[in-house]
Amino acid sequence: MNETLNIIGGGMAGSEAAWQAAELGVNVVVHEMRPSVKTFAHRTGYLGEMVCSNSFRSDDDEQNAVGLLHWEMRAANGLIMRVAEQHRLPAGGALAVDRDPFAQSVTAALQAHPNISIVASEHKNLPASGQWIIATGPLTSADLGQAIQAENGTEALAFFDAIAPIVYHDSIDMSQAWMQSRYDKGETEAERTAYLNCPMDRDQYEAFIDALLAAEKTEFHAGETAGYFDGCLPIEVMAERGRETLRFGPMKPVGLTNPHQPEVKSYAVVQLRRDNALGTLYNIVGFQTKMKYGAQVEVLKMIPGLQEARFARLGGIHRNTFINSPTFLDPQMRLKSRPHIRFAGQITGVEGYVESAAMGLLAGRLAAADILGVTLPPVPQDTAMGALIHHITGGAEAKTFQPMNVNFGLFRPIDGLKGGRRGRKDRYKAYTDRAKIAWSAWLAKSSVDAS
Repeated sequence: MNETLNIIGGGMAGSEAAWQAAELGVNVVVHEMRPSVKTFAHRTGYLGEMVCSNSFRSDDDEQNAVGLLHWEMRAANGLIMRVAEQHRLPAGGALAVDRDPFAQSVTAALQAHPNISIVASEHKNLPASGQWIIATGPLTSADLGQAIQAENGTEALAFFDAIAPIVYHDSIDMSQAWMQSRYDKGETEAERTAYLNCPMDRDQYEAFIDALLAAEKTEFHAGETAGYFDGCLPIEVMAERGRETLRFGPMKPVGLTNPHQPEVKSYAVVQLRRDNALGTLYNIVGFQTKMKYGAQVEVLKMIPGLQEARFARLGGIHRNTFINSPTFLDPQMRLKSRPHIRFAGQITGVEGYVESAAMGLLAGRLAAADILGVTLPPVPQDTAMGALIHHITGGAEAKTFQPMNVNFGLFRPIDGLKGGRRGRKDRYKAYTDRAKIAWSAWLAKSSVDAS
């Protein structure tokens, strides 16, 4: 009888890790504390619940590193990507999903798997023996976080993550707003009109920035400092960095034409993206915020088209924790001081749903191989998976380690493509071609026979 793999946490990473190990023939127990023990951000007890956004970002597997990661996960029979495709929403070139049905389907798939058991329990200490994966994500419970901190012998690193508001579609004034993806990107009409746009002229933008800067914000507790991840900055923090920051960030007006005033170029544009299949909910793209609720409503209703908006969820802020993986994890994602424990997902210092699930995929496969007595070849560094795991387990500078999305800057350069003589499209295509060959070869060499 093979040893059981225990996984703490049923988010993106834990769910994918459980699926991968179970598919390889290993018995898995998923320990999930929700819904009996709640977190600030989660609303349900479903596994794989999406908290901040409903987007897996770009699905372009030739010109985008996260799209390449999608491809690699699909090639590895990834559960998260398969279910995401089932509940896909129009989002231009991005992969966005109907979040509640997505989480329900992830939960149902894991519940139906004969090798997976799901237990409602909170773990407060590091397990002393057995094979374990800790995939508790950015909202690790206080007790387990303290146990991890005590084991590491240093203060747990932390940053703050903010959630964007969600608006009821029928409360948006479509005589001011319009539907269009930037540069009309997409192969179908639904994709080319996947985003709802609210235009601002210069005076409206300046007034909005003034109100944003003056709005009452959530205060941190004593001793807490705000080490935000740059990919998820609150809008007011961006505005504090300069009045034009938002206009060159989530409110950039490029690639959009207002059909109500086609001859007038918008000074700034707020975009909203469909958040469910019915099209009744839209989230405000890039508008993570730490404004207090009353201030949020006042400021957001200054946006043309949202003057009468009703909010299904207002934005918020929560504390995210991650470990200093380059210091504490080995190349197999094992805790150096306790090699029977692996870490996976956002707690390792990767940022984003896809990256978290990808690290769960690798952790599940690596743990299953250990249990089955199989030695897997190293994950190729030239793949998106390999670039990420290399970064968090030694490629990054430990002293300045911060959460990281997958990007081509993590990839080893390709000879002959360095410099400006070849265009960016050529370089990115070369990266993805090389990665696909390497990943396919690794998967072929990494088959695990459970018998």
